[in-house]
Amino acid sequence: MRPAPPLDDPTRDRLLHGTHHDPHGVLGAHHVPGGIVVRALRPWAKGVAVVAKGLRAELLDEGDGLFAATLPLHRIPPDHRILVTYEDTELTLDDPYRFLPALGELDLHLIGEGRHEELWRALGARPMTHQGVAGTRFTVWAPNAQGVRVVGDFNVWDGTVHPMRSLGGTGVWEVFLPGVGEGALYKFEITRPDGSRTLRADPMARRAEVPPANASIVDGSHHVWRDADWMARRGARPVHEAPFSVYEVHLASWRPGLSYRQLAEQLPAYVKDLGFTHVELMPVAEHPFGGSWGYQVTGFYAPTARLGTPDDFKHLVDALHRAGIGVIMDWVPAHFPRDDWALAEFDGRPLYEHQDPLRAAHPDWGTLEFDYGRKEVRNFLVANAVYWCEEFHIDGLRVDAVASMLYLDYSREAGQWAPNEHGGRENLDAVAFLQEMNATVYRRCPGVVTIAEESTAWDGVTRATHHTGPGGFGGLGFGLKWNMGWMHDSLEYMTKEPVHRKYHHGDMTFAMVYAYSENYVLPISHDEVVHGKRALVSKMPGDWWQQRANHRAFLGFMWAHPGKQLLFMGQEFAQGAEWSEAHGPDWWLLDPSYSAEPDHRGVRDLVRDLNARYRATPALWQRDIVPEGFEWIVGDAADDNVLAFARYDAQGRPLLAVCNFSPVVRHGYRLGVPAGEPVWQEVLNTDASGYGGSGVGNPDPLKAEPTPWHGRRSSVPAVLPPLATVWLRPG
Repeated sequence: MRPAPPLDDPTRDRLLHGTHHDPHGVLGAHHVPGGIVVRALRPWAKGVAVVAKGLRAELLDEGDGLFAATLPLHRIPPDHRILVTYEDTELTLDDPYRFLPALGELDLHLIGEGRHEELWRALGARPMTHQGVAGTRFTVWAPNAQGVRVVGDFNVWDGTVHPMRSLGGTGVWEVFLPGVGEGALYKFEITRPDGSRTLRADPMARRAEVPPANASIVDGSHHVWRDADWMARRGARPVHEAPFSVYEVHLASWRPGLSYRQLAEQLPAYVKDLGFTHVELMPVAEHPFGGSWGYQVTGFYAPTARLGTPDDFKHLVDALHRAGIGVIMDWVPAHFPRDDWALAEFDGRPLYEHQDPLRAAHPDWGTLEFDYGRKEVRNFLVANAVYWCEEFHIDGLRVDAVASMLYLDYSREAGQWAPNEHGGRENLDAVAFLQEMNATVYRRCPGVVTIAEESTAWDGVTRATHHTGPGGFGGLGFGLKWNMGWMHDSLEYMTKEPVHRKYHHGDMTFAMVYAYSENYVLPISHDEVVHGKRALVSKMPGDWWQQRANHRAFLGFMWAHPGKQLLFMGQEFAQGAEWSEAHGPDWWLLDPSYSAEPDHRGVRDLVRDLNARYRATPALWQRDIVPEGFEWIVGDAADDNVLAFARYDAQGRPLLAVCNFSPVVRHGYRLGVPAGEPVWQEVLNTDASGYGGSGVGNPDPLKAEPTPWHGRRSSVPAVLPPLATVWLRPG
């Protein structure tokens, strides 16, 4: 054994300071003239030796934690390890720098092209067996970094010992660490272009610490799915031609304190009992501030650790599926927060955010917008959408804040934005990204639906990407779009005193002017019951009885209106207080010992019956997106505060919905009815006494009379209860 060839000063300096692009070319064992040189970097070690079968050779101390020697061997011992002696212990370890790259050429090629649709399998921390040794492969994209090192609880958070190598021109850094397994905490220590260092959580981490801690955690899934039946049949019927009734849930506050697994014991049964077809979960991706409700994401690939592990979240999804309930997840590709341990200037320069500071800064939320024109960033987000659908069996992605992505001038004044190459205000990069995301999800994930929260009149949100519209753009490719106009107009009407409603009648009918321009969801979401907007029942005018009656009548109108339904938790039992993530719904309102409990239980019973009637009535969902499924009976009775319309299924069978938004009973109110139906039966009445109403209605069948009315040859004289919606069907 003799000294190793000395390292030149620049190489030594780069190695010690974490800026060497190829530490594997210096550390580990290598052939040199006359033998094998072995070099190890082990700060704080008293000594280092190479051990193998029949071999133990002490390395010479070169200072600064470097140990090296030239061994008189003809070949590198394939099973050699290093024996590291510290002040009070001795460890025998596999040498990380004897391993070939654990990331394949195809992966690197796809990453370089920005089209790796399973990016989570290539980047991040992946437990694996490599060259016969168990450990974890760490990979990260940091193209501007001078160097990257892994730090964690396995190296006392000292990155000196574990520098990573750069793999070609892709900007990817890699190292395989033998002996590091699931549960290990880690971050990446990145040397920026200016030589400073930053400690970052893994953008691809599949598990994170419970906030406010923010380290990433090596994770491997062991969940065994039991939802094969659900997955096999979820795409059997197009969502547009199927019942679709959504219960929106903020998991952390639905029943505060419950974990994912505890939620799996309660949430599926509750949602199934009420008859909703789906739940929509407010963002579950990891986020540092609970008050953001999950809409400022730092861990796009990690379910929040507040409620458990990724496998625990899979258990919840599995339980919902086995109860026959689909799972939609809010997804937030519009922006990300500026936390200095997350994505912002990740490797020292703008990387995930746009290079132009004006385009990078989100004007409303103090966050950063993604650079949708950069292929690697687009790949990061497209793969993320696929990841949730494939790895967690998510059935739908509701994409948040789409409007803020589509417009260059969104919330910006003149001089704060520059037009696109055609002189327009459209963000062409965002359009291309959304089209790619939707096309990829629909191609890879049968049965999944994407839903846009888009608040403008952008043409073609739910049009196929290959169909060009009048504006020259292909459709964005979403399956559904939130109808924010319907939500705003209808709530504006409902908040008015009945005596004033005749002046706002058009607010309730206008949505039908554009109802078939997109495929719509009718949302009464969390956004409408916070920040001073009041809970749904508290928006209503009048005394407590009238407020509840208005609430019930509105729900009856909503469930009958073309479009899918979404209702935020707490509104199903007429909670009067605004929602707060700190304490969630006021479940005590349903305590039998509370004197007003029947009032709230009655509203919940109505929601249950609405869902049951809705699911059993194809007229309410089978032709949701075509004009043939809807017909006005009377849409202009503003002075009466009355609306009546018919819905039709594919066979032409009708259901008649009649809304009386005045507080007076209307006896013998004549309604024109579709021809050929001699008898009509009341099948739902929001004024039923069991729901807390006055019990006025039509208990007996209504016989069609040959009296022309509303442009029809026959009509029925119906009783319209006060502040109520009734549904009639041929009987």
